[in-house]
Amino acid sequence: MNRQEINQSLVLVVEDYEDAREMYSAYLQFSGYRVAEATNGLEAIEKTLELLPDIILMDLALPKMDGWEATRRLKTDERTKHIPIVALTGHALAGYAEGARQAGCDAFVTKPCLPDALVEEIQRMLAGRAQRQNGLSEKRSTKPSGRRR
Repeated sequence: MNRQEINQSLVLVVEDYEDAREMYSAYLQFSGYRVAEATNGLEAIEKTLELLPDIILMDLALPKMDGWEATRRLKTDERTKHIPIVALTGHALAGYAEGARQAGCDAFVTKPCLPDALVEEIQRMLAGRAQRQNGLSEKRSTKPSGRRR
């Protein structure tokens, strides 16, 4: 992914702990991303519908509505189900990763994590999304017309 593609990518950081949210946001901006923030699950849904970010970093332990439920709702909404969601959690147990996937998370990162590792995961997820989108457009453009030569 080149620098221009990164600069066009909007990351929604959903984290209730202010210091962590500010640190992630600052590092992502330093790395060339546009960043929006939400502090709870309800706000995450509202901001996602408003901004349609390219990727969401979702803390799972949130007030008002937890990240599990916010993810489930976003992944069942036609407008937002295509947006990759990376679960952020302080729980490293295997069951949490599986539960996050079942809720609809596309990746799982255990906190605390190094900012570089988080950026690498975002780049990996966005590159995979771009490849899937390119593959779909190639399939559409190479459909047989139904005529035989």
